[in-house]
Amino acid sequence: MELMDFLTVLLLTFSLIMLLAGVFTAYFGSGKSRMIGVVLLVVGLIVGLVWVYLGYVDEVIEVDLSQVIWDAFVNILAALIGALVAVGVFLLAIMKS
Repeated sequence: MELMDFLTVLLLTFSLIMLLAGVFTAYFGSGKSRMIGVVLLVVGLIVGLVWVYLGYVDEVIEVDLSQVIWDAFVNILAALIGALVAVGVFLLAIMKS
């Protein structure tokens, strides 16, 4: 059960980050980097579809998908907030010295 929770969070996070990176790179990039952004976007979509497929195979895999998704979002949000605050404190300390 723990392994499936881990794989669910792993696929969800990977897919979301690839989608965001792909959109960002495709929009702001030029030339080769724009094509790389499109590839990242497509990979994110494919992994996201695999993640959705695993959610529908719920009869075979006993995972409370809604609880795992909620826990994943809360943990990712907390990690991002913590990382942003730490980077902000770091930059503030560096700029003041």
